[in-house]
Amino acid sequence: MGGRGGNSSGDIFIAFSTANPEAGKLKGIASLQMIPNESINPFFTAVAESVEEAIVNAMVAAETMEGINGNKVFALPHDRLREILKKYNRLN
Repeated sequence: MGGRGGNSSGDIFIAFSTANPEAGKLKGIASLQMIPNESINPFFTAVAESVEEAIVNAMVAAETMEGINGNKVFALPHDRLREILKKYNRLN
């Protein structure tokens, strides 16, 4: 659905991890372990793909809604979506 960032792309990524239990130390020096920057790209790809999947799932699960002043937003028609996915070999 868009471009991919990666090590040296200039994009800014923020990540949080519980993998380094000492990272939250209040005193002393914490010891951390990490993978080299050159090996991080598969993680960026995995995160981007999981966010992509969450967006698609939300769009498919959405229902038609009516809001203020009669504004209506329609759900995706699942039958037409299936036809398009089949046409382009995206539906197993």
